[in-house]
Formats: sequence, C-alpha cells, structure tokens
Amino acid sequence: MTDTPTTDTAAATEALPTPLLALHRELGGKLVDFAGYLLPVQYPAGIMAEHKQCRAAAALFDVSHMGQVELKGAAADAALERLVPGELQKLAVGRQRYTFFTNDAGGILDDLIVARLPDRLFVVVNAACKTADIAHLRAYLPDIELKPLTDRALIAVQGPKAVEAVARHAPAATDLTFLSIADMEVAGIPALVSRSGYSGEDGFEISLPAAEAEAVARKLLAEPEIEPAGLGARDSLRLEAGLCLYGHDLTPETTPVEAGLTWAIGKRRREEGGFPGADVVRRQLAEGPPRRRVGLKPEGRAPVREGAALTDSEGKTVGVVTSGGFGPTVGGPVAMGYVSAGLAETGTGLFAEVRGKQLPVTVAGLPFVQQRYAKPSATGGTR
Repeated sequence: MTDTPTTDTAAATEALPTPLLALHRELGGKLVDFAGYLLPVQYPAGIMAEHKQCRAAAALFDVSHMGQVELKGAAADAALERLVPGELQKLAVGRQRYTFFTNDAGGILDDLIVARLPDRLFVVVNAACKTADIAHLRAYLPDIELKPLTDRALIAVQGPKAVEAVARHAPAATDLTFLSIADMEVAGIPALVSRSGYSGEDGFEISLPAAEAEAVARKLLAEPEIEPAGLGARDSLRLEAGLCLYGHDLTPETTPVEAGLTWAIGKRRREEGGFPGADVVRRQLAEGPPRRRVGLKPEGRAPVREGAALTDSEGKTVGVVTSGGFGPTVGGPVAMGYVSAGLAETGTGLFAEVRGKQLPVTVAGLPFVQQRYAKPSATGGTR
C-alpha cells in the first residue's frame, strides 16, 4: 500500500477501476480513491470485523492496483541488482525476494518483490510508484526486455485458513512455502500464485488475467472460510505485523538501515556495494544510523496518527510517527515511527503530540502481533 485514500467525490470519479469493481459494488464496498484506483476501504461488516476475519480464518483483498512487471533476458538479475541491494543472482527458480530501489543518498524510492520464474523475473511494485518505477527500469536497464502487465488482476487471500480454502481450487498451492511462487491453475484459470502477502498471516497472492478475475474471486468468496476485506483492514493488519507502508514509513529520505530492513540486504551486496547509495548504507551498517524505526504503544485508548511529533521528557523533538491507528488484535492503539538512535531501546518513554496535548507513548518491539508465515523447512529454500 502507498497513498492515503480519499473519499473526495471528484477524485473518486477520476480514479481507475480494477477488474473487481463491479463485485465490490455488489458486496456493498465503500469505495475510495487509493493511489489513483477505486478500491473498497471497507464492506458493511466494517474494518474491525474484516481485520478479525483475516486473523481467525481468511479474507480476500483486491490488490490489482499494484504494478506487475516482467523482465526477460539472461542478464536481467545482474542488471536489476544494479538498482537494488537485494541479492538476486542467487535467487532460485520458484523463489521471490523483498527488496527496494535506492537513490544516491541511500533513500528508498520504492519497495518491491522480485520473483524468479523459469523464463523471466516477475516484479511487483507499489501502485503510486509504478509509473516512476517502470520509467526507472527502462532508463537504467535499456538492454533488458521489460513488459508491464496491464491486463492482470492481483488477488490476495490471507489468514490461517487461506490454504485449505484456496487448495480446493488450486491443489498445487499447498506445495508452496513462504515466498515460493509458481504458475498453476486456480479454478481452472492459468495464474501465477505466490505464498506471500502483507497481513502478517499465511496466505497467497494470485496474479491472473483481468477478464477472469471476478469469476475466480466469486468462487473463492463462496468458500466458508473467506470473506471480503478492504483497505482499512489491510492497513491495520500490516501495522500490527510491523510491516512498512511506502510513502509513510519508507520514503526517499529513509535508508533501509534506519527502517530496520537490513535483513533484506544480501551479504555479498553489503561487502561489494554496487547499488545506488551503497556507501551511505554500508557506513550506517558499520557505524549505526542516526535514527531508527520503532514500534510505539500509546497510553490509553486514543490512537496516535501519522505526523505526530515525538518528544522526550524535556520537550525536545526526537522523532515523528509515520503510521498509527487502532490494533484490533492488540486491543489498543499502536504506531510506528522514527526516533533518534539513542532512544530506540524498547521501554523508552516518550510523548506524542495529539491535538495539542502530550500523550505518553512507550517504545515497543516489533511486530505487535507475531507473523504467521509458512516458513520453509530446514532443507528447503530460505528468504
């Protein structure tokens, strides 16, 4: 997810439809403009119920606004490595990896998923960044065949019962482990299925032809474990899981070291560099960053929203909240933000400015809710 949704009527009128728009309307979805697309922020059950549905059983999300791109060519992995700090040349067929485009200052231009398939790389980028991302790829990878997949939908089914429900329509999906990906049929339709998502729960993302998306979505929603969910629940789920939101927790001014994403920088890339901003990133890896992303637990029940200034006991500004809201599973408000590195230790007491008042908050460990992915076995692939 990237931009903040708006319910402005004029903006929503100009927003682009996804292949599931008619279904969203039929199901009573409250539609908003999100990153230039018309998407449901919630359905009649409400955000709280949709969030709990995903944690307890399974929820279906329309993420067709995301950008899907294919890269082809024998040197596509090495070429893409010049733009990201992820180690792609050793990525096995049928595996995918989280990484990010960086700028010369080590800031994050976008975060993305790169998958290796037998004949191509498959890349998923954020909706609000996809035009810029595709231009970035074309400019720096002129010798690589690049194909934006504009005729595809993307459906996410997330939750502890997602596997048993999806398997009735795609038995081969049960063979996938976390961050595995494969071509297979879903309800008789050729699709690309990955065991991944952004809820902190087990589940799948299904890329399939736009023309077939509604029929497949209806079949999945007919399963007793699955209910539809919108952007609101997707945001509260990822926040509880401690997952970053581009444009908020990640920006061109934020380095991966500050964001706590060093696990996504391959060992060889740390040693050799060779990506934009490598000197800055490597220096921060060695010396530590000036600030760090942390979890925040506000005192009481009032949520602390993005943009709230964080201060210490002496009233000095020491950071800012980048994501915040109510955590239905946690049962209270949760937030993430950046603070001076010396104040990033769990248990540190700070204050957040909320409507002119100083609300006590405590630095907390991430995630707030334990992630429940289908991890590979000891003999399988690794992230």
